[in-house]
Amino acid sequence: MGSTDPGLIRSNNQDAYYIDPEGRFFIVADGMGGHAGGEEASRIAIREINSYLLSNWDSSLSSEELLRSALWQANEGILFDQQNHSERADMGTTVVALVFRPNESPYVAHVGDSRLYRWRSSLLELITEDHTWVARALKMGDITIEEARNHPFRHVLSRCLGRDDLHEVDVQPLDVKSGDRLLLCSDGLTEELADEKIAYYLQESTTIEESARSLIEGAKERGGRDNITVAIVQLED
Repeated sequence: MGSTDPGLIRSNNQDAYYIDPEGRFFIVADGMGGHAGGEEASRIAIREINSYLLSNWDSSLSSEELLRSALWQANEGILFDQQNHSERADMGTTVVALVFRPNESPYVAHVGDSRLYRWRSSLLELITEDHTWVARALKMGDITIEEARNHPFRHVLSRCLGRDDLHEVDVQPLDVKSGDRLLLCSDGLTEELADEKIAYYLQESTTIEESARSLIEGAKERGGRDNITVAIVQLED
């Protein structure tokens, strides 16, 4: 289940998401770089990742290799568009992508501050690590969690797609079991809702459709300053 909303401040939506009809993979991207640029960057990322995964799904590539190569292709696609459209030269996008292939653990890949959470037995765990100045400073102990939430540099990315100096894509296996809910989201959600509140909405919702609606409405009630996108996966036997 996926949903996106422009929020209450912005007139356009630079987020994008894709859910494979067969439930094999899920993608959320959050573009930046002006009205046309941000929308185009997230659109290209979704298109290129989707295309690469479908073309190589049955290949001998491991899920880790598959995802990493898909994100590299997305980066190249955005760079190519930048070179041919000077008005979009500064565009970029974050992305988080999740794949489920037979006989392998699920894998998640991400660049930037779009996130993957796992909700299990009423506990919410952040699986990905933001590629931001604030996340690095928090990890080093230079700032506190309270300072991080309102820090003026909290939106400064250390990595995103659409940069020729992107040297690393984070890819990792994911431990899942029946009953888990996996949440992919853009920072329009996490900017407004603390993890405790995200867990509350997941706990109180009986279906993933209700969860998606509640999360987006909750973010809007607290300001809705950015585009908000969620994709939720319910794990069953």
